[in-house]
Amino acid sequence: QVQLVESGGGLVQPGGSLRLSCAASGFSVGTYFMKWYRQAPGKERELVAGISLNGGNIMYADSVKGRFTMSRDNAKNTVYLQMDSLKPEDTAVYYCNADRWPKNYWGKGTQVTVSS
Repeated sequence: QVQLVESGGGLVQPGGSLRLSCAASGFSVGTYFMKWYRQAPGKERELVAGISLNGGNIMYADSVKGRFTMSRDNAKNTVYLQMDSLKPEDTAVYYCNADRWPKNYWGKGTQVTVSS
């Protein structure tokens, strides 16, 4: 059974850091294009970061470049999103996505709130 489980969200002050994890089961993260999305209240879901199958290419949304780092551990079948210098506008539910046409899987998300 395919499953993506996000964890690591929470409440953090502006300027703080969080590390999100996405543990996969039922498939290998190294064989899918893995992505992190986020959705803030009243806004559309947006792509935050993505890592290619071989890990050679990692893309970031302009809004998070230089602050967020995505990585993958094939042995643990997990992807991560290290978020530094967090801003209130980073507040959202963060979702993990696995994409390899025609298959596309989503986790249930983890809430990140940046507030003083």
